[in-house]
Amino acid sequence: MMFAGVVWALIAGVMLGLYALPEKYTKGYAYENTWGLFFILTMFVVPVIASYVLLGGLQVFGMVDSSIILKMAIASVLWGTGVMMWGKAINHIGLSLGFSLFIGTVILVGSIIPFFVNGIPPSNVFMTVLGGLAVVLAGVVLNGNAGLVREKDEKDGDAPGNETGGSMLTGILIAIVGGLLATGFSFANAVGAEPLGAAVAELGLAPWKTAVAVMFPIFISGGVVMGLYFAQQLTVKKRWADFKTVHVVPNFFLILIMAIFHYTASALFAYAASKLGDAGNTVGYAIFNASCVCTAIMSGIITGEWKRASGRAKALLYAGLGCMVIGIIIIASGNGLG
Repeated sequence: MMFAGVVWALIAGVMLGLYALPEKYTKGYAYENTWGLFFILTMFVVPVIASYVLLGGLQVFGMVDSSIILKMAIASVLWGTGVMMWGKAINHIGLSLGFSLFIGTVILVGSIIPFFVNGIPPSNVFMTVLGGLAVVLAGVVLNGNAGLVREKDEKDGDAPGNETGGSMLTGILIAIVGGLLATGFSFANAVGAEPLGAAVAELGLAPWKTAVAVMFPIFISGGVVMGLYFAQQLTVKKRWADFKTVHVVPNFFLILIMAIFHYTASALFAYAASKLGDAGNTVGYAIFNASCVCTAIMSGIITGEWKRASGRAKALLYAGLGCMVIGIIIIASGNGLG
């Protein structure tokens, strides 16, 4: 069962690492159009459809103490704010570095939060997992340095057509603060998984559908923040008319793919965590997010984000990627000790 949980966490991470890739191929949309439509689809449309189809409606949420849903909602508002900042960071510093810093922060803080909700595991598990997180931290630092070196390379070379407009330092700060806020997802999942799982079982539904139930209050609550923000941005910047571009149909389907990948990845993480035992939320969260970073870095390299970077910048990036992989292995091994 533990092995299955690790595999599902890895698959979920790969999906999350790839979800933003279609954004590079939308046409005629400003940042506000692409991400505004994405958040509406992924936070409201996809979860509502998934919940009605897989849970047979929303009655499962009336079977749980309202205080549980309230705690999940508050934490999810913080998560929604963090994810919104994540999208902005990617616009500043690119896909690979934006994912690396944001998710790295999420891993380091979010992986510890479940310990305070579910209790500290045996000391050998706890210390090994912390060791793995330290290795991930080294990867975050290396990737941050790689981004700063890349920015200097591009400025020194006066490289035209830099695809990641904005200050690198600003983008890094946005990504880190966003990552801290986004750890609300980990808290909401840790708080809601057990009571919602019991409600799902009482309804006679398959246990894996608990993941769908957990995602609904998280996504709806987080989506409120994002919806309001992008409605305001679209109005202030007069971007509503841009939705009428001749590319509206292909753009919609590209963004729908992003939304489905994002939602499915999050639900698969919740399922994986349930298969990983007592430390499942911590271990699953770390594996899920670290594999996401690795995937995002590779996709950023393949799409040419680092083609103008020096050998030193790339060496730092690859070293950071290596730390992420090693950290995943140590964290997974630590869970096995339990």
